[in-house]
Amino acid sequence: MQKVNMAHLRHGSSSVAIFDAKSTVGDNAGLLYQLTQKAIASGLRVDSSALVYSSGGKIRFEGDPSLVRYLAKGWYPQWTHELSI
Repeated sequence: MQKVNMAHLRHGSSSVAIFDAKSTVGDNAGLLYQLTQKAIASGLRVDSSALVYSSGGKIRFEGDPSLVRYLAKGWYPQWTHELSI
């Protein structure tokens, strides 16, 4: 079982989930879906979600386009939860 850090935040009137994870098989969309469903099943409201990971020495975001634009403006991880997958 693997543990994934997660931030559950308010962004305007939306609840967002940001996961500290990157797919090991190149399916980031599938991983984001799996993690989002896991967060919802644990009782959290999730209107949009994104992955955050390091690649080539840079922080990368992948997921809901408007959330990614917001995060790319300088969001710094402050994890609020941990999920097991």
